[in-house]
Amino acid sequence: MSDVFTNQVRVRFKHCDTAGIVFYPRYFEMLNDFIEDWFAEALDWPFDAMHLTGHAGVPTAELQCRFEAPSRLGELLTRELRVSHIGRSSFSVEVRLAGPDGGTRMHISQRLVCVDTRTMTAQALPDPVRHAMGRFLAA
Repeated sequence: MSDVFTNQVRVRFKHCDTAGIVFYPRYFEMLNDFIEDWFAEALDWPFDAMHLTGHAGVPTAELQCRFEAPSRLGELLTRELRVSHIGRSSFSVEVRLAGPDGGTRMHISQRLVCVDTRTMTAQALPDPVRHAMGRFLAA
């Protein structure tokens, strides 16, 4: 059975529109923060090391999402990540945001590509990172 990377995020005033629910672009900021947390905490390749000394990045190449229910100001959302594919330079993840009741608020399928930031061309994922990602690969 594969690991699931999880953490939580509080819905803040800055995330919400005048209806008091998360304004949809803010979910993508929450997603990017979550990916950054995963790289730092589970893959041992924090973005500062990746970008500043490694001259690498992992921009999004493809993104699909499904909004299932609104999230409201003050709620604590749980973010869950599973890896669905690991290639030479790209990888795909499935991310679920759940509300305090456990119900799905949003589901995301995302493909990211490891690139050399000096040339913006694809490069192989470092072997230790690829290996660490394998722990989260869905069976």
